[in-house]
Amino acid sequence: MRRRLALLVAATTSVVLLAFLLPAAVLVARAAESNAVSLATARSQSVVSAVAAGADDEAVASLADQLAANGLAVTVVDETGATTRPRATVTRTDDRAALIRQPVVVDGRTRVVQTVIPPDQLREGVARARIVLLLLGLVLIGLSLVVADRLARRITRPISELADAAHRLGKGDLSTRVEPDGPEEVREVGAAINLLAGRIRELLAGERESVADLSHRLRTPVTALRLEVESLPEGPERDRLTGSVEELTREVDRLIREARRPVREGVDARADARAVVAERVAFWTPLAEEEGRAVRLDLPDQACPVRVSPADLEAALDALLGNVVAHTPEGVGLAVRLRPLAGGGGVVVVSDEGPGFADPEVLRRGESRAGSTGLGLDIARRTAGASGGELTIARAPGGGGEVTMRLGPPAG
Repeated sequence: MRRRLALLVAATTSVVLLAFLLPAAVLVARAAESNAVSLATARSQSVVSAVAAGADDEAVASLADQLAANGLAVTVVDETGATTRPRATVTRTDDRAALIRQPVVVDGRTRVVQTVIPPDQLREGVARARIVLLLLGLVLIGLSLVVADRLARRITRPISELADAAHRLGKGDLSTRVEPDGPEEVREVGAAINLLAGRIRELLAGERESVADLSHRLRTPVTALRLEVESLPEGPERDRLTGSVEELTREVDRLIREARRPVREGVDARADARAVVAERVAFWTPLAEEEGRAVRLDLPDQACPVRVSPADLEAALDALLGNVVAHTPEGVGLAVRLRPLAGGGGVVVVSDEGPGFADPEVLRRGESRAGSTGLGLDIARRTAGASGGELTIARAPGGGGEVTMRLGPPAG
């Protein structure tokens, strides 16, 4: 923006200077020519006076020789016919010199004193004056650029601060504030950003507290469930239920921690998708084997960094794998594949051998045709979107459902 303003000012100043300097250069040339003619006319008056006084030719020639030393060629010629009102004239010769003709009436006859001014005397001082005008124009353009740069900096500096504040807000720093400065419109934008940041912080704080309160309320039925399990006779069934209750307790605690954590993820979030996928598949494999499900895992040999926090990626994978377990018959196999992308990031594909998706509206938040809350796919969709990727659903090659979660590369 500063460069554009500087170019605009330079162009405007150049046009104004051209409109002033071109006529000035012409006037300088005319003034130099007029001065040369006036000076030559004054110097040749001695010859005119001698001719008018009737001096002989030798005296006139002597005066002409003196003027020749000044670069003026003076000659006296006779003109036929009488001139009652002699008048001096100035004309231009073929070689761009000036010819001054001064008629003098002596004893009834007209004699003309001709003075030739060479072109170099007519243009004397013109080049120097034009150089001065050019330098003056350059100085004025330079001053205008300096003034334009200062004005542009006064405008662009607050805009750059606004952009920096917006980037920090995008990274999750909700304490970001700007000092309104610059033109009135820019100050209004700064005040609006401050108001927006404060409002976002209030809304997120309220949402986190609401989720945390809900999580706390979940502890009561979980505690009651734990007591019910502990009242069962010892045996494999009690151990299995105890493990499930403990896992449910851990999930509730993690939900509380996630709800109360400060907003710190954003473009700086990072996780190794290979490690997270391997860990979550290992977690769900015992349950899958208990239901007779075959689990296939395909991972790359190297790490696969993505722009998602480990906790968010775990939640997304749990939602996808939980959907397969909850909405497909027992014995239906599932597969999880991870492949890195050439430009960074990775693609996680969760597929099953079940009936597939009958309604594409399952991607809507809260939409479900199987009695669930319908939030599982939305959690995965929001995770993929926050990383700069997307979530798509399709029919797997074997006929079941297939969810593809594309995750963007980490920043930096």
